[in-house]
Amino acid sequence: MTERPGEDELIARFFAPLAGPAGLGLKDDVALLKPPAGRDLVVTTDALVAGVHFFADDPPGAIARKALRVNLSDLAAKGAEPIGFALNLALPDDWTAEWLAAFAAGLGDDAATYRCPLIGGDTVRTPGPLTLAITAIGAVEPGRFAARGGVRSGDRLYVTGTIGDAALGLRLRLGQGPALAGRPASSCSTVTFCRSRVWRSRLRLRASPAPGWTSPTASSAT
Repeated sequence: MTERPGEDELIARFFAPLAGPAGLGLKDDVALLKPPAGRDLVVTTDALVAGVHFFADDPPGAIARKALRVNLSDLAAKGAEPIGFALNLALPDDWTAEWLAAFAAGLGDDAATYRCPLIGGDTVRTPGPLTLAITAIGAVEPGRFAARGGVRSGDRLYVTGTIGDAALGLRLRLGQGPALAGRPASSCSTVTFCRSRVWRSRLRLRASPAPGWTSPTASSAT
């Protein structure tokens, strides 16, 4: 059996390479974040648990991407530009270095793509299932924050992409049938695509960007 690294080595090997300047090399207990001048900060967090939010045998890179993207989706829905995130990771006793390397690779790819570097977090052991939580921080110009409670009668609401891809993919993953009631067959081109939407949402960042922010891809994930 391959010897697994201790916490300090684990952080240095897998996560320090993903850290931005605010993370201080992940050698401190805090991050030192300098907000962009004239911007308000927006903070969001989501926790994911194996067996509840994803399958325990899902690809580790896909689990990492899903965890980051659900938070980036929240920032985008508020018109905020991501500036960094913290990761809390509770690993069960059966984790391996190979699994963690693949997890870090997927996380690093998305962190680079969406310009949202790791700035800190924590790693712990758990007797329960794999659990992770990401807290993402973004910046938005004053007055541009899109509060959910700000909707007024007469406003127009838009949805980008197709609704239900992930729900259909989950049914396929569980072997519960090839279609959902009332869902057009043309909305998903392949079974593989539908299944992939369970753990890899598409961030539609170009739908409502913050002023002056040019997105690397195309406000919510669907």
